[in-house]
Amino acid sequence: MYKRKNPMDYSDCSIRIPVDIISGSWKIWLILEINKGVARPSELYHSIAIAPRRVLTKQLKELELQGVVGKTVYPVLPLRVEYYLTAAGKDLIPILEQLERWGDKHKSAFINVIEDSE
Repeated sequence: MYKRKNPMDYSDCSIRIPVDIISGSWKIWLILEINKGVARPSELYHSIAIAPRRVLTKQLKELELQGVVGKTVYPVLPLRVEYYLTAAGKDLIPILEQLERWGDKHKSAFINVIEDSE
């Protein structure tokens, strides 16, 4: 697992914490999918099929280390793994829903900007 040479210091700016958590390409989507219920990795790979599995696996591990997602490993063959949202992950849901509402409200402005730049 990659380790930063200079660990982040969150003591001076708390906004860095949620920004770092949701800044990955697929992290918000992973959180929202897991919020629908306990999810197995294969289900997540299937529901976010446009993302490389390697990237999803890496971001799931990061979310787990950040305390947003929990993982249960069942000692059966074949190995069974399930992901769930922790209390911190559940606390993110209203924030993500608010971001979605903001996006819906301002979507047309962004679509126009993209179309004008082409």
